[in-house]
Amino acid sequence: MSAVERYLQRVKMVWEGRDSNGLSVCFSFKNPTFKHEDFQKNVEDYVIRRYLEHPIFELVSAHLKCVQSIQANNFNEAYLSQSTIVQGFIKMFQQCKEDNWLLPVVQTVSLNLRLVSNKVDNKALASSIQDGNSGAKPRDALETTTEMLMTCFRICTSDNRTSENDSKKWGMLPFVNQLFKVYFRISKLHLMKPLIRAIESSQYKDKSSLSQQITYKYYVGRKAMFDSDYKTANEYLTFAFQRCHKSSKKNKRLILIYLVPVKMLLGFMPTRELLDKYDLLQLWDVTVAVKGGQINQLSDAMTKHQTFFIKCGIYLILEKLKMITYRNLFKKVYNIHKDINKNSVVELQQFLQALHYVEGKHIDLEDTHCLLCNLIHDGQLKGYISLAHQKVVLSKTDPFPKLSAIASAT
Repeated sequence: MSAVERYLQRVKMVWEGRDSNGLSVCFSFKNPTFKHEDFQKNVEDYVIRRYLEHPIFELVSAHLKCVQSIQANNFNEAYLSQSTIVQGFIKMFQQCKEDNWLLPVVQTVSLNLRLVSNKVDNKALASSIQDGNSGAKPRDALETTTEMLMTCFRICTSDNRTSENDSKKWGMLPFVNQLFKVYFRISKLHLMKPLIRAIESSQYKDKSSLSQQITYKYYVGRKAMFDSDYKTANEYLTFAFQRCHKSSKKNKRLILIYLVPVKMLLGFMPTRELLDKYDLLQLWDVTVAVKGGQINQLSDAMTKHQTFFIKCGIYLILEKLKMITYRNLFKKVYNIHKDINKNSVVELQQFLQALHYVEGKHIDLEDTHCLLCNLIHDGQLKGYISLAHQKVVLSKTDPFPKLSAIASAT
């Protein structure tokens, strides 16, 4: 018996036995069975018909064509075949009114569709660059994938008749996570908002698998970071990092790439040991500069690691650390002044001299005014500027509030 026949026999058995996990394996790209040389040849439909009937026959036929197309690096054909599979299972999924046994299978084939659409997108972007077309091309495969994933999500949300164990609503979070991944790839984060609202109001959110919860928290945390909601970003990304398994070092590193800048914006600086452990020492140069109030060193670090920061999507977030760096510099000036003069009234000239030291003589008094005004407006510095006396009168109690307290108050 050939490898293909053994595979078809296996599909027949799990299909007739309604074995959802077994059927998921049969349609998974990770199935080692497909590495056999028999699957590199075209499998005729009459061979499949010996074992399977409608409707599973058509889906297995499409899956075998998809596998062959992937092995031949023909991702456009693979995408068409995988789309057929997803549409077929969606139709059957909708017809299962009283149970959710097909849910794991629909999740598997939907994941496959997203992975193949990524390949199609990569190929399209590579061709666009090679042809010298700098304009972004429509991402048809990814857009179509989001439509199918959204259909799956709607089927899950509309299931109000079955018991909790048989409810399709268990699929809400996995499909939302798949949608989040595509939305980040095509830069349509605004589409996440209604999905987040649906998940937050779902009773299944905290009952879902930990891996799905971590994925959800990771993407919602990243969105909160881009929305400048650092308190939420810190909460969600911290959840993801702490609960991510210690052996998943790659995933923990991925979370830290966004959690560390958020923590820094809240006033919590990472240790060198932590960054070294997860191969993120690019952020150590930034940390040293921010802590020391060295704006010139921060600019050097941003330039040195610019490619890495842009690739990770955190360059503009790290740019916001400049004001915190100025704040830390002015705090040093204030502390030195207070130790000597025992009061909280500092001459503007002292702040200007500090700026000259770290940035150069091109900084003038007007620049100093502007920086201090911004810090006061943002609540990072408590006090006021007396232009008549060219002095800054700082609050006697906590003139430099904790950044985390400021974020909590906003």
